[in-house]
Amino acid sequence: MPLYSRPSFHTRLFPKLSVVVWVLIALMNVWAVTAHAQGRPAAQYLPDGLTFDTNIPTPEQYLGANVGEWHVRHDQLVGYMHVLAQTSSRVSIIETGRTHENRPLLLLAFTQPNQQEQLEQLKLAHYERVTSGKKADNNDPLVFYMGYSIHGNEPSGANAALVVAYYLAAAQGPQVDALLQNIILLDPSLNPDGLARFAQWANMHRGHKLTSDPEHREHREGWPSARTNHFWFDLNRDWLLLTHPESRARIAQFQAWRPHILTDFHEMGTNSTYFFQPGVRSRKNPLTPDANVTLTEALARYHAAALDSAGQLYYSEEDFDDFYVGKGSTYPDIHGSIGILFEQASSRGHVQDSINGPLSFADTIQNQVTTSLSTFAGALANKAALHDYQASFYTDTEKLINADDDGAYLVAMPQDHARFQRFLSILEQHKISYQWVMEDTSHEGLSVKAKQAVVIALNQPQYRLLKSIFTTRQSFNDNTFYDVSNWNIGMAFNLDYRALSKRELRRLEVSSENLLVTNNSVSELPSDAYAYAFEWHHYYAPALLNALLNEGIQVRSAGGDFQAQLSDGNSHNFAAGTVVIPSGLAQPENLVDILNHLSSSHSVPLFSLKTGHTAQGIDIGSRDMLPLRAPKVLLVGGRGSSQYEVGEIWHYLDTRVEMPVTIVEQWRLASTDLSAYTHIIFASGRYQDGAESAADKLGKWVEQGGVLIGQRTALRWFAKQGWLPIDVVSQNEIDALFSKEDKVFADRSKVEAKKIIAGSVYRADIDRTHPLFFGYNQDSLHFFKSSNMLLNSDANVYKVPARYTQAPLVAGYSDSRLVTEIAESPAVITESLGRGKVVGFTDNIHFRGYWYGTDKLLSNAIFQAPHF
Repeated sequence: MPLYSRPSFHTRLFPKLSVVVWVLIALMNVWAVTAHAQGRPAAQYLPDGLTFDTNIPTPEQYLGANVGEWHVRHDQLVGYMHVLAQTSSRVSIIETGRTHENRPLLLLAFTQPNQQEQLEQLKLAHYERVTSGKKADNNDPLVFYMGYSIHGNEPSGANAALVVAYYLAAAQGPQVDALLQNIILLDPSLNPDGLARFAQWANMHRGHKLTSDPEHREHREGWPSARTNHFWFDLNRDWLLLTHPESRARIAQFQAWRPHILTDFHEMGTNSTYFFQPGVRSRKNPLTPDANVTLTEALARYHAAALDSAGQLYYSEEDFDDFYVGKGSTYPDIHGSIGILFEQASSRGHVQDSINGPLSFADTIQNQVTTSLSTFAGALANKAALHDYQASFYTDTEKLINADDDGAYLVAMPQDHARFQRFLSILEQHKISYQWVMEDTSHEGLSVKAKQAVVIALNQPQYRLLKSIFTTRQSFNDNTFYDVSNWNIGMAFNLDYRALSKRELRRLEVSSENLLVTNNSVSELPSDAYAYAFEWHHYYAPALLNALLNEGIQVRSAGGDFQAQLSDGNSHNFAAGTVVIPSGLAQPENLVDILNHLSSSHSVPLFSLKTGHTAQGIDIGSRDMLPLRAPKVLLVGGRGSSQYEVGEIWHYLDTRVEMPVTIVEQWRLASTDLSAYTHIIFASGRYQDGAESAADKLGKWVEQGGVLIGQRTALRWFAKQGWLPIDVVSQNEIDALFSKEDKVFADRSKVEAKKIIAGSVYRADIDRTHPLFFGYNQDSLHFFKSSNMLLNSDANVYKVPARYTQAPLVAGYSDSRLVTEIAESPAVITESLGRGKVVGFTDNIHFRGYWYGTDKLLSNAIFQAPHF
């Protein structure tokens, strides 16, 4: 029987607050109500009456300043955590990974000294219980994962981690002893690069006399903000996508420990108060049990009591949702853990005026410490319920599996093995099992060869997460979303897949052996070939091409299909976009050595061609074999542009194409010599001021042969300049679609939410003969739409190589009125200006570094532009 159906559940869930807990909360009032703008010693953030082990240094002793007096740098935070591990027998510490900027990612484990040596056994035993449905004994420890400041410019959490870590390492008394019978994992900084960036910003603008004026530069962070990581990604959206090393390291630990509770400490606007979950119950993910929210409510009583005692303003059950499973407070929920979001009003510096009076940095830290301790208190009081919930989560998942008509997903491996390898890697990191299909099979129009597809059975502990990442659901009980409404992994990776029934699954011959063949070991190329070639469908083909160009190798791009005779006597069909390296051109003396090395390192196989005469299609010397030159790309950033999209473009070109990119803020465009660049890219943004002053210059640059690329709202500016033959649908036109809807003032937010596409998947028909779609082998493509950006255009078909289909919405929520308007509108549009080209993408083609299926469109716009 499910946990929430038991008659005794509510009595077990809401036990009377113990005298100890009430005393703890009452004592908090003493130290929580007074603002200390200059920071305070760690002990003053903690309840009165505690004693501490004097052999363990306090944070202020290590820092040489009180906590909150300055924003702690990440290196200081790391240093202090190592000091605790060296001086306290309650602490062990591991480095789980490194950030893009090579900062260490730490995880501390706090428990009683006699349990430190047993941590590995305790972890394995707990994991076995969680993934098998065994009920825990009340003597079995609770596992906490306390995570702080995944947004770097929300630093109160990471600074509070100093105090919480000191408390766990040095505080003495029966409450602490009881807590340490459990396992507290502490991640002091979920985003070290962002935290370091913001600490530098806040500290460098701090005066000896603190300035609370919100207009002061300290409170007006420059572009890009430190909310993000090195590549300007929001790491709190990356728990599922695993684009970054910080997320991969964190998920490895989460999956190994599977905690009962995970906390996620954030900040929000200065004029806010304090928020803790639960949020809006109707806006949780459908795969999250109702009992999860009920348990979160039980813990919320302790946060409320603690903040009441401290006289702090707060709210709950509003604003935030738990729908997207790739957030820190929601990813745990889909695993049988309780994820809790905390949001503290931000001082965005050391002290700032607000509608509630001056808000000091120390005050923000205080509230995060307070709710860290109330989390401990609430969990201990509800220990039995937390144990029961994890066991019932497993058994209830089994019931869902049994009731599901589907038994598995059959996923075909594309020609591009590297993209498929990344897809499988994400599954593996999330502990999702799969097997290889060992026989030819066909299902609902999808035919696969033996060893060329995987089957992902739904009968596994990760059933809920698996259903979530393959969902195509389009309507929900509450269609208001704080974040995206879909993240279908098959569509993101442009993979062909089908659901299988349980009967069909049982008929398949499968193997758990890893059969994926990568091209890291390629055959040695003969030195006497007429030419060499590689196909453009490989995900890392652009990276290989870029490496060849940087080596000074002359290459050609095929504008059409051809069938060539290979050096081994066989023939091979090559598609348009194939890159050819003719031996007869002026090439480096060690050409074959370079080709062998780069082909292997990029996992892209090369073919040896025996002759320049082809059996079918264009010849190697055809005028449709166009020479390619090494590009030099300028990416426009700065205030007004979307730091997220600029970061995504930068990340793609830097890490996947291995191309250096010049980022220039828009206000500098007018004074920048554009003649040095072959391509200029605009992400979403408001392009005024500096960009406007450079408009004439940019137009002339395009006319002289430059390639201008824009996506999403940048196209509004392109249209204004007359560079693209489009009309961008205005917000007034969108409002008019909803003007007849009955509404009252209280429903205004719901109505406005319908006007926004908060992250859905749309299908478009594509012209695979157009150079922008070289390397694609299907006639449709899934785009991720995260705005109601909508274009109208009378341009001829040659200029619109991708249009949304007649029924374009395939996954996620969008109001039917918007879907109707988007149907058959342009998804991609091009225009010629003089000798140059302009390319416009209606959507974000690199969404969060996850939408692998549309990534190559940018590489095509860069490398295949000579064919336009």
